Amino acid sequence: MIIIGHPWIKSNRFFKVFSIKGIEKSQADDIILLEPLVDSHTYAVHCQENNVPFAVVANNLEDALFANALGAKYIICEEDHALMIQPIANEYLFDTRILVLIHSEKEISKIARGGVDGVIFADAIYEG
Repeated sequence: MIIIGHPWIKSNRFFKVFSIKGIEKSQADDIILLEPLVDSHTYAVHCQENNVPFAVVANNLEDALFANALGAKYIICEEDHALMIQPIANEYLFDTRILVLIHSEKEISKIARGGVDGVIFADAIYEG
């Protein structure tokens, strides 16, 4: 299971951006965070063309399918969406990993029992 943002585990910073300039301000080891995909798909294409790792917030299966097709490294969603998306990601062998946004360490085991790829603590996300 992937665990991002826990103090015991070193992980990349997720850097939320709203423009190409925001992407350019990010650090080399940042993961660019885009949301929602309907408004940020051009930024996803920019990241893909420039080999910049990025994550997308997905609120439905369609967004998750497009995020994977665009080459997102991660899809971040709420638990109920993740439980619906994960089996499809497994079936179609997504390269993109599914993460559930969490606020407490206590949520990790529940998410693990659901078979989701991983979790990301809200504290791991920074706005650019």
